[in-house]
Amino acid sequence: MQFNPYLNFDGRCEAAFKLYERCLGGKIEMMMRHGESPMADRVPPEWREKIMHARLVFGDKVLMGSDTPPNSYEAPRGFSVSVSVDSVADAERIFKALSENGAVRMPLQQTFWAARFGMLVDQFGIPWMINCERG
Repeated sequence: MQFNPYLNFDGRCEAAFKLYERCLGGKIEMMMRHGESPMADRVPPEWREKIMHARLVFGDKVLMGSDTPPNSYEAPRGFSVSVSVDSVADAERIFKALSENGAVRMPLQQTFWAARFGMLVDQFGIPWMINCERG
């Protein structure tokens, strides 16, 4: 069994996935636009360039997402995407990149369980937890 987060965006999925690819070190393996789908003729012209499905791969881990039509979009709440890294340097780099133009909920810091832990909401409205356990 495998669990893969599937994130919904307010029309900014492409920009979000390009940021995640860059700062998390993954590779975008798929980015299909609504206008490229078999149902393209049923999509309003202004929505055809929006992302119908994106897939970002990190080794054997996958993050997926899409743009949700404006009348269906709901801001994320009640969850966080959790990233665990092996080094303090990686935790600091990723936290800094994801928090840019976002909102820090808990600054990246040493805790009783982690060399570094922090929480943020990125500029696309996605909540994240960055964790580097004590070694």
